[in-house]
Amino acid sequence: MHKNLSIRSTTRCQFIEITGVIRQAVQEARLTSGLCVVYCPHTTAGITVQENADPDVVHDLLLWFNRYIPQDLPGFRHAEGNSDSHIKSALVGNSATLLVTKGELVLGTWQGVYFCEFDGPRQRTILVQTIGNMR
Repeated sequence: MHKNLSIRSTTRCQFIEITGVIRQAVQEARLTSGLCVVYCPHTTAGITVQENADPDVVHDLLLWFNRYIPQDLPGFRHAEGNSDSHIKSALVGNSATLLVTKGELVLGTWQGVYFCEFDGPRQRTILVQTIGNMR
């Protein structure tokens, strides 16, 4: 099954938890076991699996990204002024492959799936593809 999801960021740099909508996509696919690939087709955004129990983790990640890869770093040459966003996206990556067992995503106790915006606010697309055995 293939599904396109739409998401809107509200700030320039933001992590948005999307675990719930990914779980829903797996349920709709009626997958019992297999893989779920979450892909972001944008060069200034990404996908990651990270802790979702303590919001300070996301705060600390954004603090680090913005401190060590600032938007206005002298020497950046990209004409759009978002070189930092491309670098942050390259470091995070644009996809996550998740296991599905017994019809559920396999995530650790404290893990969640996040869409990572580095050049917002924007309307974005996330693609979800499930592969495996169906009910």
